[in-house]
Amino acid sequence: MSSTRVLILGVLLDGPLHGYEVRKKLELWGAQHWANVAFGSIYHALGKMAEEGLLEVVGDGRPSGRGRTVYAITPEGRAEFDRRLREHWSAIMPIVDPFQVALTFMDRLSKADLLAVVRERAERLRAGFASFERARDAKRAADAPRHVDECLALSAAEYRAQLEWLEQAVERVERGDIP
Repeated sequence: MSSTRVLILGVLLDGPLHGYEVRKKLELWGAQHWANVAFGSIYHALGKMAEEGLLEVVGDGRPSGRGRTVYAITPEGRAEFDRRLREHWSAIMPIVDPFQVALTFMDRLSKADLLAVVRERAERLRAGFASFERARDAKRAADAPRHVDECLALSAAEYRAQLEWLEQAVERVERGDIP
């Protein structure tokens, strides 16, 4: 089950919502940055999960019958969420990062160019820390759950680890140890 489906089921644990509300909640949480969520797939996933019995349609939002479809999680959906959430906790997946592709070919750059791109990346990471702070403040202002901050904290830790590696890499490139 994709992370998008787990996120949708998890969001609906708080109560019935229509697709746009699910999307807005996930956007508030910043899921597009850490969960590879394609917001256009939310509506398809809602319909598919309703077909599978994980969700039920509980209304369409308007008395006329022509409005947004409102979905609620079923007991089967709750069981599926619980099972998949535990799988997500234990699954160890490689982090796919184009930076590692760049590292593979670091020897194709001149020493000066390699030092320039390493330093540029380090500066971008440093700038990223400020964006984490702004994102955290915005989430708090919008009453996002405090535990959602942990996704930002993890991303910041990953940035710090990469920044530390880059700073050491500058020294190693200058000494001629790499590439």
